[in-house]
Amino acid sequence: MKLAKVATLAAAVPRRVLDETYYAALAVRAGLVTPERPDRLARMGVAVLRSGMIGGLVSVGALRYRDRAALIDERGPVTFRELDDRTSALANAWRARGLRDGETVAVLVRNHRGFHYAVFAAAKCGARILLLNTDFAGPQLREVVGREGADLLVYDEEYTEILGDLDAPRGRYRAWAEEPGVDTLDNLIAGAARTTPKRPTTTAKIILLTSGTTGTPKGASRSEPTSLAPLGAILDKVPFRAREVIECAAPLFHTLGFAFSTLALGFGSTLVIRRRFDPQAVLDSMDRHRATAVIAVPVMLRRIIDLGPDARAGHDFSALRIIFVAGSQLGADLCTKVLDVFGPVLYNLYGSTEVAYATIATPADLAVEPGCVGSPVPSATVRILDENGAELPAGETGRIFVGNTYQFEGYTDGRDKDRIGTLMSSGDVGHFDSAGRLFIDGRDDDMIVSGGENVFPGEVEELLAAHPAVAEVSAFGVDDDRYGQRLRAVIVVRDGHTLAEDDVRAHVKEHLARFKVPRDVLFVDELPRNPTGKVLKRELREL
Repeated sequence: MKLAKVATLAAAVPRRVLDETYYAALAVRAGLVTPERPDRLARMGVAVLRSGMIGGLVSVGALRYRDRAALIDERGPVTFRELDDRTSALANAWRARGLRDGETVAVLVRNHRGFHYAVFAAAKCGARILLLNTDFAGPQLREVVGREGADLLVYDEEYTEILGDLDAPRGRYRAWAEEPGVDTLDNLIAGAARTTPKRPTTTAKIILLTSGTTGTPKGASRSEPTSLAPLGAILDKVPFRAREVIECAAPLFHTLGFAFSTLALGFGSTLVIRRRFDPQAVLDSMDRHRATAVIAVPVMLRRIIDLGPDARAGHDFSALRIIFVAGSQLGADLCTKVLDVFGPVLYNLYGSTEVAYATIATPADLAVEPGCVGSPVPSATVRILDENGAELPAGETGRIFVGNTYQFEGYTDGRDKDRIGTLMSSGDVGHFDSAGRLFIDGRDDDMIVSGGENVFPGEVEELLAAHPAVAEVSAFGVDDDRYGQRLRAVIVVRDGHTLAEDDVRAHVKEHLARFKVPRDVLFVDELPRNPTGKVLKRELREL
């Protein structure tokens, strides 16, 4: 038995070496690897050893790309050198205020330079970095921060009221503020030394928020990568190149946005971001900055396309080579429209916070099957399994299980996704066609994805059921051309009470995130039920 195990391990070593060599070759082709002076290479290595992969990435960028713009936001450009200096200063300032290795830095920040300052300064401190959803309502924010902890809190000024008196022992600091103050990141940076921060004893860890089976937001923990596989998974299918311009419309706190904020740094590319999504502003920026790539979720693409040809008139998109989309189902109709407008530049990734990456559909895939999500990327295994864990043949729908080298480590509350061996459930059901292209047929539970956000109807039902004017309620997802899916709430009003659609939406918005507000609100005299008392949602969907 021991000899067999040793033989298996020995056989796996050459495979790993071959895989990593292939991923490295892709990096060379993309221009990520270029000749460097020995002394500069040594300094890059020291930076990574000192600050870890995430924190060291900024220092490596400063050494390689120096005065090139690392990012552009509403306040202008920030160079790679400035980003490194400012994040070092901020890390030193936080250290002086008591931040210790491994403590949690919570970040509630929109898409602007303050997000980068906070995340990469925290990484240089070896912190546990909690990325908070900027759409959460006050009760959700306080619940998540209370559970996950926040030794230090970074937030935009607009969230002051909903955060209330939420405590952070190492301090609360404003990332975006209309008026200067001692509690702003800019003030901390200006008053601190820009020397290299002391080496932390822990490596940075990113906590991305997702939702569990009850719909309560929970943290998904992910450590720094120890392989080139995540990079190779992208570069094998998508022709990203070094020193380009990436227009990132996706929120940076999402897996998609965060992944490309770090990829852009590593590639020496300029990341163009703005605090709020505006489809016309994205089109104008693509033209002005000669964007080579756009990162977005499907609903953003829908809003851009819906502007019509007049909004694109006079714009030059000839530099555009990639529109990279993920976060929710793209849909064949929108896919076809995007390809018609922008040409064969669309790439559709299928994955999740938990499983990371699984498949990517290329323009060639989408030209043939616009409804597919492509074939598995290198280092990823995708299987369609039945309820007993047996693999299903092409054409048959079953649960989607994914294996790769960069799955999450489990939820921070100790729970996990379903696993079978090295494979993890994605939470979806789907099928492969005869050409090996994956299609998503729906969720394997009640969760819906609306505009790139996970929505659990049960959470909305529970909230509305407690409303004094509601006798009964059922919430569920229905198909939507714009958002992929939308939430519908069907309500029986309690005798002696009145309730309007806007009252229902306002109540949900007050207690839950904006994306959980039902777009459809219908009122009925009674809910249809089966003999055992279960609500017949199939009948409600026909209303």
